[in-house]
Amino acid sequence: MGYSKQTFIGISWMSAFRIFSRAIAFIRIIILARLLVPSQFGIFAIASMALALLEILTETGINVFLVQEKAEINEYVNDAWIVSIIRGILITLFIILTAPIVVAFFKIPQATGIIFLISIVPFIRGFINPAEVRFQKKLEFSKEFYFRSAIFGFDSLVAVLACLITRSATGLVFGLLAGAALEVILSFVLIKPVPSLKFNLQKITKIFHKGKWVTLYGFFNYAASEGDNVTIGKLLGPASLGIYQMGYTISTLPVSEVSDVVNKVTFPVYAKMSEDKSRLRKGFRKTILLVSLISVFLGLIIYFFPKALFILIFSQKWAETINILKPLAVYGAIRGISGTTSSLLLAVGKQKYVAGMTFARFIALIITIIPLTVIYGLFGAAMSVLLSGVIELPLAIYYANLIFRKESKKSDK
Repeated sequence: MGYSKQTFIGISWMSAFRIFSRAIAFIRIIILARLLVPSQFGIFAIASMALALLEILTETGINVFLVQEKAEINEYVNDAWIVSIIRGILITLFIILTAPIVVAFFKIPQATGIIFLISIVPFIRGFINPAEVRFQKKLEFSKEFYFRSAIFGFDSLVAVLACLITRSATGLVFGLLAGAALEVILSFVLIKPVPSLKFNLQKITKIFHKGKWVTLYGFFNYAASEGDNVTIGKLLGPASLGIYQMGYTISTLPVSEVSDVVNKVTFPVYAKMSEDKSRLRKGFRKTILLVSLISVFLGLIIYFFPKALFILIFSQKWAETINILKPLAVYGAIRGISGTTSSLLLAVGKQKYVAGMTFARFIALIITIIPLTVIYGLFGAAMSVLLSGVIELPLAIYYANLIFRKESKKSDK
């Protein structure tokens, strides 16, 4: 089977998963928006930021390494599992130790319990069988569809039921815990090989060496993605943060999901054809054209019909969100395009280029987020995010051209 057909089949399965998961997420968010108030969403967002930051800071690039590596997964699964377990334990300990600092920074003592509870999530995730990356490496996207759908559906069901019972943001954390636990179980029952507590120091060193740029990229991406949330949470409070996150999720979700689906499939496909640059170039051009058209189309819908998309679906208490939908819709379209380039760069082992792109976005956000938020509030924060995306896009185009330009020069010689 050719890569074009495999890519189409893969995108079809991943699109099916995204449609399923986002339909469930959409229903879930409608229910939760009526059960919880914006400040509760904000408290959960702050706890999630603490978890995401530590996950990024300890990112080892295991999955990227296993997909890029030409050797079989069996050769590295034990070492990858050991690294994953240690990482999970460290994240849990760090969250517990830094919880008082996070609470003091945002001045929300009511978030303490949620932060302690969410610290259990990385501990559980650490025991997931790394061999589940086989679905990507072997382009077995139909299996990944059923695997991910079961986990996401269970997570959402538990979250809604827990919120109905507790009427608090802790219900959202119970959903994360349930999803993580189910993933561990399924990864051992359904996926082979099963890892064991054996390791090879040389292989572990290789994993860390290959993953260092992924760690750096992850940090800058986190900082660029969460810098707005941190600023809003600090300057405007948890209620404003809840409103902003709702608007961000709705306005960028359709476009980001298109990019995420395509990246999920094209990354392993690009990795397989990475040594045939001519074939790689043709595949990338088709992909970037398709994603650009879809991203712009969906972005325009959100930009011109914000009220129809929001007030008719959610209650009046979220009306303030409409003010930030337009700049965030444009940002979502831009990120959909630049994000597609990242899968190409990772597939050919140019993690440092991806790190460079995200660093530029991070710097643009850091320079503008505070002054714009102080002057214009939530709208200013949204404009800062948009500017960061505008800065990143030319770099993404430049790096993609650089890869193919180098290959053209080699061919000329």
